Amino acid sequence: MKEIDFLPEWYKSGRRRQISYRTQCVILGGVFIALVVWNFVTSHSMSKTQAQVIQMTTHQKQAERVSAKLIELKNEMTKYHKKEGLIESIDSRIDVADILAEMSYLIDERIVLSKIELISEKFPDKQDKDSSQSKGKVVRVVKSGYGSRQELLLGDVRCKVLIEGVAADASDVAAFICKLENSPYFSQVVLAFSRNTDINTASGNLLRPKTELTAESSKTIRNGTESLGVIQASIFEIGCYLANYREQ
Repeated sequence: MKEIDFLPEWYKSGRRRQISYRTQCVILGGVFIALVVWNFVTSHSMSKTQAQVIQMTTHQKQAERVSAKLIELKNEMTKYHKKEGLIESIDSRIDVADILAEMSYLIDERIVLSKIELISEKFPDKQDKDSSQSKGKVVRVVKSGYGSRQELLLGDVRCKVLIEGVAADASDVAAFICKLENSPYFSQVVLAFSRNTDINTASGNLLRPKTELTAESSKTIRNGTESLGVIQASIFEIGCYLANYREQ
């Protein structure tokens, strides 16, 4: 049986055009929606990226400030290290208070000191050939003139102690030397000189207890209304070094 199509051809062409238009509209609508979604995603990503860039710029500026501060601190530390090295090089490591305290402990009532001199010296293997530059006085307990200037020694030095004074007898000088040798503060104790001399005193009892004053050791001289005494004593000079170093 043969089917008969009563629809005209123009109607069929119109229907096909309508279906094509609808398909194109659907496709264009999908493309538009896809573009809108892509634009939204891209805008969000760009905003996030811009925020990260701003944050990274802030962190970069902070890092630059910290870096500049670090360089400044390093320069200051370098300066302080140089000053520390200079201070260590000029530090003689001499504690005058401890030295005087030790001497006051070792000296008895029969000895009177007239001078204590502390001299810094280079070690024997580091001394200069010129003797005028091989010594530099660091501390001088007695009064000295301000006109003379001496070169300050740098580096490792040792301290020489010169002691001058008066003792009642030569045996007192020997006992004092023994005390210096036994003291942990001093080493290489050497007696420079010791000699007897006459000393005039107001009553003749300087450096001597009353039990030792006899007619042979003290005589009285009348000078107007004042009584003067002449006694024999021993003046001395001792040299030694502080035992505050160790040679390696």
